[in-house]
Amino acid sequence: MEQTINAYRHITATDEFKEMERLRSRARHNEAAALRHARTEGAEAEREKWQGVVTEKEAAFTAALSEKDALIAELQAKLEERS
Repeated sequence: MEQTINAYRHITATDEFKEMERLRSRARHNEAAALRHARTEGAEAEREKWQGVVTEKEAAFTAALSEKDALIAELQAKLEERS
């Protein structure tokens, strides 16, 4: 057991091992940053998509409301003519 522990300590003390660990840590950090960036971009794209849908629905609603207002005004005018 002691030989195994000594071998482990010897290996982990080498510059090569330390460099490999540094690179491994850097790779994990870069992967996490890339995932965070992808999530942010995805959220922004989704928000833009839904904003477009809301804008389209709002325009359609406004147009329909304008048509109804015009129809009401027309009917009110006809009623006033009859009076």
